[in-house]
Amino acid sequence: MSAPSKLSADARRAATIEAVVELAASANPSEITTAAIASHMRLTQGALFRHFPTKEALWLAVMEWAADRMMGRVRKAAARETSPLAAMRAVFTEHLAFTVEHPGIPRLVFGELQRSGVSPAKAMARTLLQRYGDFLRELVERGKAAGEIDAAVDSQAAAALFIGALQGLVMQTLLTGDAARIGARADGAFAIYERGLRARPGSAS
Repeated sequence: MSAPSKLSADARRAATIEAVVELAASANPSEITTAAIASHMRLTQGALFRHFPTKEALWLAVMEWAADRMMGRVRKAAARETSPLAAMRAVFTEHLAFTVEHPGIPRLVFGELQRSGVSPAKAMARTLLQRYGDFLRELVERGKAAGEIDAAVDSQAAAALFIGALQGLVMQTLLTGDAARIGARADGAFAIYERGLRARPGSAS
């Protein structure tokens, strides 16, 4: 990645976040140094630190970017559907598409969650999972109200299983590097998940 020499402060911050995401696609996030980021952008470390005073501040900005982008995309995908279950399928598909486009994001999120201790970036990663879980529980409750999802389904467990299925597919893709087949895997995985949620004939509404 080559960064133009004259960019606004906001553009430079955005370019730095983009550089971290790009590097994380092929490198262990914990091993990405500010020197490597500066080199990737063809900047000096001094220029980098004018926009992010510490590496921790940069990592927090990356987590915030990931949370805003991902939640924005899955919410838009859900809003295009009229059926709650169709919205959940759209969210599932959009999340995986986002991962294929930005493979560095799951590496960064998993890396932060595995870190010992507490940091602003780790707290942001947890907040992302909480926001996602809340959103999914809302969709499950809408599905129950619409009679699509069995009324006995535990919405919290359903949200956790949804995220777990996504994480499993993402991990397989990261391990094998076979992003081209993730769509087919996603369809099969969601079909199994959906069968477990659907209301049965004669079930209580």
